[in-house]
Amino acid sequence: MRILKVSASSVPNSVAGAISNVVKEESEAEVQAVGAGAINQAVKAIAIARGYLTPSGIDICCQPAFTTLEIDGQERTGIRFICRLYK
Repeated sequence: MRILKVSASSVPNSVAGAISNVVKEESEAEVQAVGAGAINQAVKAIAIARGYLTPSGIDICCQPAFTTLEIDGQERTGIRFICRLYK
């Protein structure tokens, strides 16, 4: 599964395009974000991605979970969103 990392400065439309492309190609994508700003951008991107996919008859569902990542030698808790084709 391809991992897409989102930061607070990520552009939601660009991330949405990446989510859409990965889901079309591989049926699922993982979106990771650490911090309130990054999580906000990730959620916006997921909502926009649904809008991109709907005209093609594709819908996605999203499962959030906590994850632990190592950033600059420190453990950080983040959120990961598993986005899958919805059937």
